[in-house]
Amino acid sequence: MASLCRRLSAAGAGASVGRAQLRRPAGISELRYSCYVGRPMRLVAAGATVGGGAWVSFASGGREEKVGACSYAVEDRKLAADGGRESVEGSGKRAAEVAAAAATTVVLGVGNRVLYKLALVPLKQYPFFLAQLATFGYVIVYFGVLYIRHHAGMVTDEMLDAPKAPFVVVGLLEALAAATGMAAGAILSGASIPILSQTFLVWQILLSIIFLGRRYKVNQLLGCFLVSIGVVVTVASGAGVGNSLKEGGMFWSLLMIISFFLQAASTVLKETIFLDSTQKLKGGSMDLFVVNSYGSAFQALFICLLLPFLSKLWGIPFSQLPNYLKDGAACFLNVGTLSNGCDGAPLLPLLFIIVNIGFNIALLHLLKISSAVVSCLASTFSVPISIYVFTMPLPYLGVASSLPAGFMTGAIILIFGLLIYAWTPSNGSFSAPT
Repeated sequence: MASLCRRLSAAGAGASVGRAQLRRPAGISELRYSCYVGRPMRLVAAGATVGGGAWVSFASGGREEKVGACSYAVEDRKLAADGGRESVEGSGKRAAEVAAAAATTVVLGVGNRVLYKLALVPLKQYPFFLAQLATFGYVIVYFGVLYIRHHAGMVTDEMLDAPKAPFVVVGLLEALAAATGMAAGAILSGASIPILSQTFLVWQILLSIIFLGRRYKVNQLLGCFLVSIGVVVTVASGAGVGNSLKEGGMFWSLLMIISFFLQAASTVLKETIFLDSTQKLKGGSMDLFVVNSYGSAFQALFICLLLPFLSKLWGIPFSQLPNYLKDGAACFLNVGTLSNGCDGAPLLPLLFIIVNIGFNIALLHLLKISSAVVSCLASTFSVPISIYVFTMPLPYLGVASSLPAGFMTGAIILIFGLLIYAWTPSNGSFSAPT
C-alpha cells in the first residue's frame, strides 16, 4: 500500500518542521490531503472515512492533543457512490423516525383531548383540582423516571449539572401561559379558543426565525398557512365564532393570543436547549426527561406563587382553597359522602393523566428529533380527528356531537397543507446561520 507524505513548514523564528503521513488505500486513483496549522506540530493521520475527514492528533512541546478533521478528497466513483447511498439510507431512516414520532404524537394528542373531556365528567365541579393534580403529579412522575434513567446510565451527571437558568425560564413561561390562558378561557367561548390557538404556529415560525436562524421555504410557509386555515374552517363553520369573539371582547382574545405566544416561546427554548446540548455535552444530546423534569418542577414552583391569582380566576376564594382541594381529592378517589356525581373516578382522570404524560413525552421527543414547527403541526393535526371522535357514542358523554358543516372541507385543506409542507425533506427545510 502506497503512502503519501507531505511536509508542513511553520513560519516564524525557531519554528520546527512538521511531517504528516496518510496512507492511500489500494484502488484509489487520487488522494488529496490538506491540513491548516498555525503552530509547529507533528501530524499523524489516525484514520479516514469517505466524506468524513481524517481525525489526527498532534504533538507540540511534548504533549499530544486532539484536533479537528483535516480535509481530504477521494476521487473514486465507486466509493463516492457508496457514500452517497449511505447518506440516502441515513436520510431515509431519519425521515421514517420523524414520521413514526409524528404519528405517535397525533394518536396521543387525540387521546389527550378526548380523555380530558371524559375526566371532567366526574370532576366537573373540580376542574382546578384536576389541573393542579396534573401539574404537581407530573413532577413526581418525571423525576421518578429521571432517577431510574440516571441509575441505568442513560442520563449522565453532565446532563444533570447543566445550567438551570433555561429551565427556570421554561417553567416561568409555561406558568404564565397557564395563568393567561385560564383567565381568557374563562371568558371566551369554547369554539373560539381552537381558532385563536392557530396563532401558536405563527409564533413558533417567527420565534424560530429570530432565535434559531431558521429560513423556511415558500412551500413550508404556505403549508403552515393552509393547516391553520383548515383548522379554522373545521371548527368555525356553523359555530358562530365571529359573534363569540365579539362577545368575548378584544382584550380577552389578545390575552389568549399572548398565552399561545408564551407557550411557543417555551417550545422554541426547549429546542434551543437540545441544540446547544449536542455541542456542549460529551454524552450527546440532552435527555428529554431532564428537560421535562426540571421544566415541570420550575413550572410547579411558579404555579404555587400564582395560586392566589389562579384560584380567583376559577371563582375560588384563596381562603377556601384548602377545603376545595380536599373535596376534589375525595371526588377523585370516589370515596366519602362527596362521591355522588363522581362516577368514572378515579379511572377516567387517571387515564387522562397517563395519556397526557405520554403525549408530552412524545411531543418533546418529536421536538428533539425534528423542530418546534413539526411538533406543532402534529399536534394541530389531532384537532379535526378529535372533533370526529366526539361524534361517536363515547361513555359518560351522553348524546354524541354532530360534525360541523365544513368539517370535510377544513380537513381536506389541512391535509393538503401538511402535504405541501412535507414536499421538501426536513433536512432541507431550513438553513442555520453559519
